[in-house]
Amino acid sequence: MRRHRTGKSMAILAALSLLAAVLSLVCLSIGGVHVPIKEVFFSLIGSNAESSDLIVMQLRLPRIVAALLIGAALAVSGALLQGVIRNPLASPDLLGVTGGASVAVVAFMTLFTGYSIHLVPVIAIAGAYITVAINYGLAWKRGVSPFRLVLIGIGISTAMSAMTMFLLISGPAYLAAQVLNWMTGSIYGTNWSYVEALWPWIAVFIPLSLLFAKELNIQALGEEAAVGLGSRLQLSRMLLLFYSVALAGAAVGVAGTISFIGLLAPHIARRLAGSSYTIVIPVSALLGAIILLLADLAGRMLFQPLDIPAGVFTAGVGAPFFMYLLFKRKAV
Repeated sequence: MRRHRTGKSMAILAALSLLAAVLSLVCLSIGGVHVPIKEVFFSLIGSNAESSDLIVMQLRLPRIVAALLIGAALAVSGALLQGVIRNPLASPDLLGVTGGASVAVVAFMTLFTGYSIHLVPVIAIAGAYITVAINYGLAWKRGVSPFRLVLIGIGISTAMSAMTMFLLISGPAYLAAQVLNWMTGSIYGTNWSYVEALWPWIAVFIPLSLLFAKELNIQALGEEAAVGLGSRLQLSRMLLLFYSVALAGAAVGVAGTISFIGLLAPHIARRLAGSSYTIVIPVSALLGAIILLLADLAGRMLFQPLDIPAGVFTAGVGAPFFMYLLFKRKAV
């Protein structure tokens, strides 16, 4: 039985990896200027002398790599939160993670000009950590219960949204369009500098999340059972929240508030691969990358010549899905 589950998990990972690779090639090929798949392939291996090489390698490839990294980061962040809170409706928005990151970045954009993109993920993560620390402190009562984290997180998220809007309307008028586009969740105009600013956070915190997958499986049994099995429950929760916040904060810093991927991807991953976080985390990462690639492709192609932010499409799909999950849980 265990060998069968392992084989199924590997097959799912292989299929999703292949889908992500094929979809990436399609995204490199189509756009305002069509580039044949053959030329895309030669550009990727460094043997294309055509003018399309600039389009593929400097304009489209960094955007696609950024979409893969951001989608994976948001999805894993959501999976970790759902494991810690033991609620499939949890997402980085729920604990004020994205709200705190947004406030910090908008304040940074408003106060400073000529900043380096490499600083933005750091600022976003710092804002997200401060918000979650406030949430954790207010929720502490001889330990932290998931229920209190959620209730206080909803209130903090609302407060962060109000602060973001205050900063937006009180800042310079010329920044309003730039900040609003960023707040909607967009990877338009992404270049290799954005990828360089983002990938170290992904390279560190997704592997760390995988190392703690067994801890999430233990916590899923309940607090008493987890403590009985030797889990250092509060320390583990703090570390897992730390990893989740770092991933979500880095993604928000680069792409803005792309919503619902942290909800959608882990839920679909559990449907495909079961409840073990050893497989849910990597499957969620691949699904998050695929969802954001599809959303960005739709934004580029459906309303040409306009480039619609990917966050519009993730919200358009995610909001009805959230309502479906909510009513389904109420009916149980």
